[in-house]
Amino acid sequence: MMTAELTTLSPEDTRRRLADGSAVLVDIREVDEFARRHIPGAISQPLSNWETAHLSVASDRDVIFTCRSGMRTTGACDRLAAHVSGSAYMLEGGIDAWGKMGLPLVVDAKAPLEIMRQVQIAAGLLVLTGALLGYLVSPVWFALSAFVGAGLTFAGVTGFCGMARLLMLAPWNRRAAVV
Repeated sequence: MMTAELTTLSPEDTRRRLADGSAVLVDIREVDEFARRHIPGAISQPLSNWETAHLSVASDRDVIFTCRSGMRTTGACDRLAAHVSGSAYMLEGGIDAWGKMGLPLVVDAKAPLEIMRQVQIAAGLLVLTGALLGYLVSPVWFALSAFVGAGLTFAGVTGFCGMARLLMLAPWNRRAAVV
């Protein structure tokens, strides 16, 4: 199956190619995601750095791209394939499919949750708190939910998430990610 310019490979086909040394695996997720869970031997090259850093994968082997579920890789397949001089593939179903097949993963349960998951949890809790306090205590508390909603809208429009920046300063996120 072709996805733009990346041919999909099953987790088993990917494992076989990695084991025989004919391919290199490039993980395009963010550094915090990679630190928490990745496929052994994968190279971390976050998609967010590809355009600004003008990254390319120079390899005499085939290049297989992966992300968590395959959606990010599918959405960026044209850009990724353009940075590879040889054959480029993608892991079908991403790391989730790899794990479901029982294939090995490097997991660091002590690594903090990914920043975007932290933002989702914090935003959800703040909106819920604002709604409950607005209903039970005073309607003024509804402003908290509105403020969080406005912040998320701003983040979606501009690409700048103030809550993510604040969460990155939290003590549990200061541990250096090992790549």
